[in-house]
Amino acid sequence: MMPAPMFGRVAAVLAPLVTFLVTFLVAQQLPMLTRALGQSVPPTQVVRRELRIGAPGVPSALDPGAALEGTSPLIARQVFDTLVVWREGSTEVEPALATRWNVSRDGLVWSFSLREGVKFHDGSPLTALEVAASFERQLRPETQGANKTWPALLRGAPGVVRAVRALNARTVEIVLVQPYAPLLTVLAHPGLAIAKPSQAADAPGRLIGTGPYRVVDASVGRLALEAMPGYWAGIPKSERLVFLDVSADDQAESELDSRSLDIWFPAGPPRRAEGALSTPGLRIGYLAFQTEKEPFSRRTLRQAVAAALDPAILGQTLERAAVPLQSFLPPGVWGRREGSPILGGSRTTVKALIKESKWPKETKPTLLVPAETAPLNLPKLAETIQLLLGSDDLPFNIQAEPEATARSLMQAGAFDMALAEATVAGGDPHLLLYPLSASEAATKGPRALNFSFYRNQRLDDVLIRASQLSFRSERQRLYQRGQAMLAEELPWLPIYVRLQWAVARSDVRGLRLHPTGIHRLDTVSLEIPPSVAPAPGATR
Repeated sequence: MMPAPMFGRVAAVLAPLVTFLVTFLVAQQLPMLTRALGQSVPPTQVVRRELRIGAPGVPSALDPGAALEGTSPLIARQVFDTLVVWREGSTEVEPALATRWNVSRDGLVWSFSLREGVKFHDGSPLTALEVAASFERQLRPETQGANKTWPALLRGAPGVVRAVRALNARTVEIVLVQPYAPLLTVLAHPGLAIAKPSQAADAPGRLIGTGPYRVVDASVGRLALEAMPGYWAGIPKSERLVFLDVSADDQAESELDSRSLDIWFPAGPPRRAEGALSTPGLRIGYLAFQTEKEPFSRRTLRQAVAAALDPAILGQTLERAAVPLQSFLPPGVWGRREGSPILGGSRTTVKALIKESKWPKETKPTLLVPAETAPLNLPKLAETIQLLLGSDDLPFNIQAEPEATARSLMQAGAFDMALAEATVAGGDPHLLLYPLSASEAATKGPRALNFSFYRNQRLDDVLIRASQLSFRSERQRLYQRGQAMLAEELPWLPIYVRLQWAVARSDVRGLRLHPTGIHRLDTVSLEIPPSVAPAPGATR
C-alpha cells in the first residue's frame, strides 16, 4: 500500500492531467452532439493579427529613396513617416511629422514645426537635427546613385534645395535656390521620408524610421514588419505585415485560395475578378500632336480629332487596364479641372472643324505608338483611334515601334501624332502640366519632355507662376486657368488613365486604395473564423 503522503502528491499531479483530458474529449465531441441534436454553434469571429501581402519585386533591403513608384515605396510608407502625408483618395496634404508649416514671402524658406513625442524605432526621439540629417544623407555622393526620388521630385540633386537646417529641436527649415511650391506636395512621397541609420549591433547601417511598423525580418522575396507599440498616429490594426514577392496570376490565385495570401497588389489588371479593387492612378496616356509642322499645326484639326474620339468606344479597347480620361489631370490629383469633357462630339461638330481646318485630303499622317501589348495593348488602342477618325474622314497610318525607338522618335519630333504616357510624379499638378506643355521642355533631343513642341508664352507664364506661389488656393486658380487654355489649344490630348489594382480576400477589412499606389496599410486587418485560423506560430 502506498504511504498517505506519497499518495497525496501523486493525486495532486494527476488531477490537472485528468481535468485536461476530460475537457479535451468533451470539446471534441461537442460539435457531433450538437449536430445530432439538430443544433449549431455559431462561429465566433477572431482577428488574425498578421496580414500577408503579395506584390511584385519585394526588396530584401529597404531604402525609402530607392524608387519613385512600385513596391518599394509602398512598403516604405509603412516603415517611414514623412513631414506631411497625402489625404485618403487625394494628393492634397495634411500634417504628419510636421504639425504646421509656413513659407517666407519670397517663397525661398519653408519652416516646419515637428510633432512632440515621436520616436524612432530604436526609441530615440525625433528632432529637427534628425530630419536635417535624413535629407542631407540623400545628397551625399555615395547615396545619390541609389536615390531615385529626390532628383525626380526636386529637379535634380541638390536641385532646388540649397540647404536643410535645424533652427531648434522642434523646427526644421528647407531653404530653396528658387521658389518651388510643389515642395509641399512632394514631401508626402515616401522617398522623402525621415530615416536614420540604425546603431544596433545586429543591423548596423540599416535605415530605421518612425512609422507604424518596423522591419524584423528580410530575405530574398520576403520582408516582415512588426507593429510599433505607442505609434503616434494610433495602434496599427495588424500586428505584422509580411510582404511576399508574387508577380503571376497563377501563383497569386493559388495562395489566395490556400489562405497563404490575404492581399495581392498586381502590376496590371488581375485575371481574377472576385475580390478585385481598382482606382484611377497617376499614369496617363495622351495623344501628342507635332504642332511644329503640318497638318497638326492647325488648332481646329486638333480639335476635330478630340471631337471624333468616343470615350465609350475607347473604354472597350482599354478593357480593365485603364479608363478614358476627360481632363488633363487624373482623378485624385488636386488642381484637376472638372467640367466640359474633352473627348467626344457630334458628327456635325467634327465635320465643321474639318472644314474649318482645311484638312489636306492628299496627306495621310502617321500615328507613332509603342509596340507594348501588356498590360495595355497600345497598338490595338491605336487601331481603335484609326477607325474612329477614319469614319470621320481623318485617315492616318499607324507606326508601331519598340518603346525605346518610339521615345527617341518622339524626342526628335519625327512623327505627326504619337501615343505617349506620363506620370504625375509626387502628385503635384506642376509635375505633369509643366513638362508636357511648357516651352522649356520643347527642345528636341534626349531632354525633350514636351513632345508636342508647343510654345505659348501666356501658358508658360501661368504654369511658372503656379509653381512659385505658395498659396494653395491661388495655385488652384492658376491651374484651372492653365487647363482651360490647354482645352482650347489642345497641343496634347488626354486619352486614358491607368488603374491601380488590388485583390483581397473577403476577410480583409479597411483596405482603401490610393491613386499614388502607395496605400496606407496600418488601418487594414483580417477577420477569419477560428476553424480556418492558422496554428500558433505558423509562418511562411
